[in-house]
Amino acid sequence: MKKKIVLEYTINSSPKVLYPRLSTPGGLTEWFADDVNFRGKIFSFVWNGVEQKAEVIQKKENRYIRFRWLDEDDDRCYFEFRINVDELTGDAALVITDFVDDDEEEDATELWNSQISELSHILGL
Repeated sequence: MKKKIVLEYTINSSPKVLYPRLSTPGGLTEWFADDVNFRGKIFSFVWNGVEQKAEVIQKKENRYIRFRWLDEDDDRCYFEFRINVDELTGDAALVITDFVDDDEEEDATELWNSQISELSHILGL
């Protein structure tokens, strides 16, 4: 059974700028994967020549997008990018939900930290 992890990052960017980076092949290629293609509801992510496919299972523009890996046996497992905006300050937080094996939590967290650092760099933050 996989473990749910939730990571939150402050991203001082508007949802209108951030959301396309989380939900389009071009945006995801900038920071998340080497190459991303899209057909229907299926995204193909390529890292180091290895392709993994994920289906978009839920989304709401400028708020969140949720994917499920096609090779994932557990229907409860997914990964999600959610944008939470603080009503008072207007600051945006990117909340990432992922499911990992118990022994992979630290590696997964380090990987997300690295990816989000790249995303911040691309956004000029």
